[in-house]
Amino acid sequence: MTEEKAVTPEIEDEDELDGKLNYKPPPPKSLDEIKELDKDDESLAKYKKSLLGDAPVVADPNAPNVIVTRLTLVCDAAPGPITMDLSGDVANLKKETFVLKEACEYKVKIHFKVCREIVSGLKYVQHTYRTGVKVAKATFMVGSYGPRAEEYEFLTPTEEAPKGMLARGTYHNKSNFTDDDNHNHLTWDWNLSIRKEWNE
Repeated sequence: MTEEKAVTPEIEDEDELDGKLNYKPPPPKSLDEIKELDKDDESLAKYKKSLLGDAPVVADPNAPNVIVTRLTLVCDAAPGPITMDLSGDVANLKKETFVLKEACEYKVKIHFKVCREIVSGLKYVQHTYRTGVKVAKATFMVGSYGPRAEEYEFLTPTEEAPKGMLARGTYHNKSNFTDDDNHNHLTWDWNLSIRKEWNE
């Protein structure tokens, strides 16, 4: 089942925007502390149950709390799946180039797991460079999630690949999966080639 959340594209610098909003996330609480809070509030108990589920998640205590497993460029027009495996050595992704045909419509789908504690304010940030110059930045607010055995999926709204002779070429992307507490769950680099035809 896909979890779709509100998306906030950011134009301004992230640090500058945080300063303007003067937002400070609350101090983190353990899962047990959260379960004990406001036990007599029926509506809050239902909300916590929907977030946390019924059964405790048995997880490796040495594993990270948030594990990003893969990213897919979802495009109905593509000749095959465009998926990057993020569960292994992400440094290898620098050697690969993923392809999109110009002007095609696509979405970004991220698969991730939450293992032990609730994580709040997850977000996916992507910086895009061409010939060493930053040309775009996108921030997608993913949301808050509780631990569970199954993976979560987050799907961005539809985007259109750039088009035209000047837009074609290879773009370098630096992606980051972080949260309100500035935990860096994963950072990876990857290349995207915009081409006139899929098999050019």
